[in-house]
Amino acid sequence: MCPPEQYAYDLAWAAVKSLSLPETVDAIVYSTCLPHNGNAGDVTAWSETRDVKHLMDFPASRMQSALGLDSAAVFGLTQQGCTGLLGSLRLAGALLASEPDWRTVLCVTADRFPDGALYEQSYNLVSDGAAACLVSATAGRFRVVAWHQITNGGLHAASDDETVGLFFSYVPNLVRQTLDRAGLDISDIDWVVPQNTNHNAWTIAARLLGVNRDRVCQTTLGEIGHAISADNIINLSALLDTGTVRPGQHVLLVMAGHGLNWQATILQATERIE
Repeated sequence: MCPPEQYAYDLAWAAVKSLSLPETVDAIVYSTCLPHNGNAGDVTAWSETRDVKHLMDFPASRMQSALGLDSAAVFGLTQQGCTGLLGSLRLAGALLASEPDWRTVLCVTADRFPDGALYEQSYNLVSDGAAACLVSATAGRFRVVAWHQITNGGLHAASDDETVGLFFSYVPNLVRQTLDRAGLDISDIDWVVPQNTNHNAWTIAARLLGVNRDRVCQTTLGEIGHAISADNIINLSALLDTGTVRPGQHVLLVMAGHGLNWQATILQATERIE
C-alpha cells in the first residue's frame, strides 16, 4: 500500500527506470486499470477552477518528457481492467507491424488505489503496483507466438461470486482459443505465468487446463498479492531468476480483469534466455 505522498506515476517511473532503455524508443503504451490513475494532475485544482485541463495531465506524456523521448508516440490504454498490460503488449506488436521504421515500444502499467479503498477484490488481496517491459521488432529474450482477448461487456456488473465462477469457465476457453491461434496444444506449454489470484483458484484452473500445478508460477503471490495489471511481468521476472527457463520453451501469460476481460499471450524463450 502506497503512503499518502506516493502516486501511481511514482510507481511507473520506478518500474521504467529499472529497465535498460535503448537510445531510441518509438512509442510508449501506458496502461492503467483504475481511471483516476490516468491523470497525474491536481484534482483539487479542477474542483476549485472547474477547468478540465486539470483532469488531462496525462502520466504518459509526463514520462515521455522526463525520459527525453521527444520523438516517441504516446498511447494511453484503459478500460481493460487487470488485463491492461497484456493489452499493451498486443497493441505494441500491432504498432511495430504497421510501422516498418519502428523498432521498440515501451509498455508500462501502474495503479494505486485511492485513499480509503478496500485492498480486496473478488476474494483476492490487491496491491498498488507497477511493471514495465520492452517490445521490440528485433530479437529479445522471448518472441511472441500468439495473443488473444475475450471481452463480455454484459458482465460488467457481475458480483464477486459471479466473477469467481466466470473465471473457471472463461479462462479454459481463453487458453484453448489462444492455443488454436498458435497452432499448439496444452502439452506444448512449459510454464503458465498467471496473475496473483487466489492460490486455490489456480489449483483448480490448472486441473481444468490439464497442466501440472508445479508449472504454474505464482511465486510472488505471498509477497505482493495481486498487483493489478503488473502480475504477469512480476511473476515472469521471478521465473527467469530461477534459471529454469530454457530456449524453445513456451510460456503462457494469463490474466482476467473486470470489464469483464480475459487476455492471454504465448511467449517462446529464445537463445538469449541464457
